[in-house]
Amino acid sequence: MELIKDKSFGGERPLFGIHDTRLENVTITEGESGIKCCQRLEADGCRFIGKYPWWHVDGSLISNCFFEVTSRSAIWYSTDMVMRDSVIDAPKFFREMRNLTLERVQLNDADETFWKVKGLTVKDVRLHGGTYPFMFCEDVTVDGLESDSMYVFQYVRNAVIRNSKIVTKDAFWETENVTVYDSVLEGEYLGWHSKNLRLVRCHIAGEQPLCYVDGLTLEDCTFDAACDRAFEDSVVEASIRGTITEIKNPKSGHIVADKVGAITIDEFIKEPANCVITERV
Repeated sequence: MELIKDKSFGGERPLFGIHDTRLENVTITEGESGIKCCQRLEADGCRFIGKYPWWHVDGSLISNCFFEVTSRSAIWYSTDMVMRDSVIDAPKFFREMRNLTLERVQLNDADETFWKVKGLTVKDVRLHGGTYPFMFCEDVTVDGLESDSMYVFQYVRNAVIRNSKIVTKDAFWETENVTVYDSVLEGEYLGWHSKNLRLVRCHIAGEQPLCYVDGLTLEDCTFDAACDRAFEDSVVEASIRGTITEIKNPKSGHIVADKVGAITIDEFIKEPANCVITERV
């Protein structure tokens, strides 16, 4: 593998088409598309300043690197990438990609990040700020995510999420085949219009959670006191530990809780309107 070390590159496409190359302590300065249409690259201890510095790269390892705020939209249209121990200050990363793994990465402006990534693995990652990360992703595995970004995991398909804390709004809308284990999910309108959403040993906070869901499963979950009007128009099988403040108009299924604060059934309930709600004896 060729080594490029302790150098700076600027302008337009300075490293276009390189392959089988390791970059150490390299800086991509002002300009555009510093690394583009490349194969089998490694980057360690590098700094990225210019726009769009890493597009159409197949097979890469990025470690101990820093992406400045000016490097927006840095990594798109790439496949088979692993990123470790790196910091990203710019928005709109990781789009239209396949087979992406992040480990111990901090994203300080997660606005519109992770769009249309198929085959995404996330471990010990921190997201801050921005809106709509993970839009339209497929085949997602998460273990150890902390995020305060808004509107996360919209339109996601086939995801397993573990050991995470997600503080957000309108999360997990229009998802399909998503399972979340041992996590804190805090935000209004969680999981609306989703299909086959399963939550296991999760704590749920925020108003009107889990409405309009087709195939909702909860196993040993807990609810914050502010979780009112839960399960409206949902097909649900739920085991709840502790108290749930209010259940409203579930469509069908079974709900058991240690204590149910209120049950609201009105003229707007949808057929078959036969959900069985009980308190644990």
